Amino acid sequence: MPGLVPGIHELRLGSRSKCVDGRNKPGHDDAVRKRRAMLTEAKSYDELYRNFRWDVPARFNMAEACCDRHADGTGRLALIYVDENGATTRTSFDEVADMSRRFANVLKADGLTRGDRVAVFLSQSLELPIAHMAAFRSGLISIPLFALFGEDALEFRLSNSQAKAIITDEAGWEKLTKVRDRLPYLQDIYVTSSAVHAGAKPFWSAIETASEDFATVDTSADDPALIIYTSGTTGNPKGALHAHRVVLGHLPNVEMCHNFLPRPGDLMWTPADWAWIGGLVNGLLAFWYHGIPLVGHRARKFEPQAAMQMMADLSVRNVFLPPTALKLMRQAGVKHSGVKLRSIFTGGESLGGELLGWVRETFGIDAHEVFGQTECNLVIGSNSNLFPIRPGAMGKATPGFDVRIVNDKGEELPTGQRGIIGVRQPCPVTMLEYWCNPEATAKKYAGEFLLTGDLGVQDEDGYFWYVSREDDVITTAGYRVGPSEIEHTLMKHPSVAMAAVVGIPDPIRTESIKAWIVLRPGFAGSDALAREIQEFVKVQLAAHEYPRFVEFAETLPMTATGKVLRRELRAKG
Repeated sequence: MPGLVPGIHELRLGSRSKCVDGRNKPGHDDAVRKRRAMLTEAKSYDELYRNFRWDVPARFNMAEACCDRHADGTGRLALIYVDENGATTRTSFDEVADMSRRFANVLKADGLTRGDRVAVFLSQSLELPIAHMAAFRSGLISIPLFALFGEDALEFRLSNSQAKAIITDEAGWEKLTKVRDRLPYLQDIYVTSSAVHAGAKPFWSAIETASEDFATVDTSADDPALIIYTSGTTGNPKGALHAHRVVLGHLPNVEMCHNFLPRPGDLMWTPADWAWIGGLVNGLLAFWYHGIPLVGHRARKFEPQAAMQMMADLSVRNVFLPPTALKLMRQAGVKHSGVKLRSIFTGGESLGGELLGWVRETFGIDAHEVFGQTECNLVIGSNSNLFPIRPGAMGKATPGFDVRIVNDKGEELPTGQRGIIGVRQPCPVTMLEYWCNPEATAKKYAGEFLLTGDLGVQDEDGYFWYVSREDDVITTAGYRVGPSEIEHTLMKHPSVAMAAVVGIPDPIRTESIKAWIVLRPGFAGSDALAREIQEFVKVQLAAHEYPRFVEFAETLPMTATGKVLRRELRAKG
């Protein structure tokens, strides 16, 4: 393992807001426009890691960095959107900048002020980045929400964040109508469809009539910009509050694992939803920072052959494909004819030797694995041009990050010993805090380290190997799902007295969700009741969070203090 990251201790995050404002100084705008890659390409990993220095300016705004500096009047391509029928719409950075300024004026006219929260409840679409960029340039805090969230999941996040506005589509509007009376802080709902709804405002009509003149607010790199909710591994989901600098913190890993960005002809696509940090920041914001266009397309279901065809038709060069997507593609026997990828970025679970070999044989390049989490993302990664990939290993520490195996006190452990994967602080990718949860924030740190909560081992050559998780998070189809939120929803079903949720092995999804249920008196377990309960969870939470397996039990194994022993349930399968 290399020594402490050069330059990381010169970084003093948290004091940036006190720096002298340089926005109106000569050359400031040029400096913004000329910002380049975070990494300087090197011949070896050791050289890359050793020579790295963070470049985090005092004043920084994601709308300027990821949109405005590419909106130079030339019509530079930002997004290729592919609809469900296969038709494509191309949008330039000039157009995104114009529309997001107009929507920023809409939000301002409707009374939103700096620091207010705006939720974005949309799938991959043009409207999604417009909404986020409008929030960033306004000094608002945007909250990405997964379009498949059900009523319970939606209500909790909107209530917890006290969001004042939300942008959604027709499907999202239908869900909101069922919980809006329980959301006293929610003032405005903007709907992207052409339908007219009482109590909602038309997104596109509002943009068309708004002024195109809007002065982006002056923000520090440390000013809050995003709340991204975790999976709720222990209790309810927690809102990780991120600053504008979060996109800069992602760049070293994204650049390394995508074989150094940007390159001529780069075009990025991922099936991962833009509501998660993997799709929104790893993908959309990091690539737009470099002025690289994205393909936007959210299919109802991931279809391997259709994905291959789209990548071929559009000449996609860079992808983020979760392991589940790669497994489904292998299972379908897809061919690589016409697909010419330059980089494959993946993460969430180990690919293993067999799948890594299939990727290499099918696409002619290696899949580069990464590791991170919502609170502190992309701290480990791989690049086969810099060091050999070892099947089962996550890779090595990302340049700019000092990653160690530590105990729960933040004390470093010897090489080869299992412990918690810790990330020395400060670093630009780390959240500011858990939203309105100082106790949970404090527990996330020990000594100089942020504790990821994941257990791992580091070998003598600096490779990190994932062992297990401290909590009971379930990794299913590329999503990290916490059992508590599902259990809380199960308890709302009239037949359920007690419930416990665990992950069980699944060859495609990594894990499937299984629910163990104790019924109330007067109810009897049956296949019909199990299906009813599954549908109930699908509607209340999300399709990826419902239990694919339901088993009825007389009792659940518990500790003396009444905590469910999930490890015993996992052992039963």
